[in-house]
Amino acid sequence: MKTPSVLLLVTIAFFGGIAATAQQANVNLDWDPQRDREGLVPFSAPLNSPEVHDDRTVTFRVKAPAAKSVELNGAVLAALGRNWGETLPFTKGADDVWSLTIGPLRPDIYAYLVRIDGVQVADPSNTQAAFTGMPPYSQLVVHGDGPAYYDARPVPHGAITRHIYTSSVTNGERDLYVYTPPGYDRAKTYPVLYLVGGSGELPHNWIHDGRVNFIMDNLLAEQKAEPMVIVIPNNQVVHRNHPRHVELTFDLFERELRQHVIPLVEEAYSVRRDARGRALSGLSMGGRHTMFVGFGSLDLFANFGVLSAGDSDTEKTFADFLNTPDVNSKIDYLFVGLGSLEAAGRFGERSENLRQALVRHGIAHEYYVGGHGGHDWATWRHLLHERFLPNLWRK
Repeated sequence: MKTPSVLLLVTIAFFGGIAATAQQANVNLDWDPQRDREGLVPFSAPLNSPEVHDDRTVTFRVKAPAAKSVELNGAVLAALGRNWGETLPFTKGADDVWSLTIGPLRPDIYAYLVRIDGVQVADPSNTQAAFTGMPPYSQLVVHGDGPAYYDARPVPHGAITRHIYTSSVTNGERDLYVYTPPGYDRAKTYPVLYLVGGSGELPHNWIHDGRVNFIMDNLLAEQKAEPMVIVIPNNQVVHRNHPRHVELTFDLFERELRQHVIPLVEEAYSVRRDARGRALSGLSMGGRHTMFVGFGSLDLFANFGVLSAGDSDTEKTFADFLNTPDVNSKIDYLFVGLGSLEAAGRFGERSENLRQALVRHGIAHEYYVGGHGGHDWATWRHLLHERFLPNLWRK
């Protein structure tokens, strides 16, 4: 007969093993949450979907007995050499479960949606999802052989703080997030990066989709980046479908930064208050905010990260910036980057137009095309990790 202490150890080991290996258990910040080792179904879900196999093929499943068609859509299609507008059909089985297996895929996190009889929804069995200023979508986590650069690793971790404040610019309550590095010390003064999202993105998306806090934690643990405070404000300042969105958004966001965001941060945190100690960066629409607001605010910023963005007529739109006397003496680091799968499209054309204008005017910058992603988070995580964060305040 086992002693009580032995029985206790066996019980802990048994249930601990289940918690550690069940699909989408949401117990730990797992790097392989969709690998199904125990055959357990996510809580309240009808079945397992997606299931990531050890060969990195992926099976999606939807129980929809009355459906006439089920299809896969979303950014994951770019990893298969297809366009966003395309779909892949599921096959209906005898058990009324529709299924589709794709891959193998590179280890990464991919956004996808399920289209059931023409209606696009998040995968009803997947607990990994994201919500933005757009309808929610599901996330596919294809694991590698261990935690990736964007995963939670056993290293010192920084803190994320959410601030709620009243804005006189948008006439309402707004939020922003602040990352402070491990060992944040108010006796020190840190450089500060203001990081913004794209069309429809909300501040938390740089955390949950972009994993910027884990990327920064891991870079700092490897001594590949400078400790910094990262501020993620909301750059949605007018309805994205407003007919005058482009005309209104840039001026409003600059006012929001100057009147509310920067004063809040500089009152609450020990950060530098000079242009060389501040950086502004953003993806897609946020990249255009970086250009329209940042390039016109050299009194505020001397460091810039333009991710998957540019302009079709840079020479005209940014003439004042391009012709600023001694502009190189006012800029410490200017990064322009995009994903390899978007280089041939309109985002690549805009970025190349920006690059050529910078070259013609002799403005120092770094231009980088890399990774295996398109206009999606796989690209923006890669750009931060491979180039922008390691080079910021080290150039």
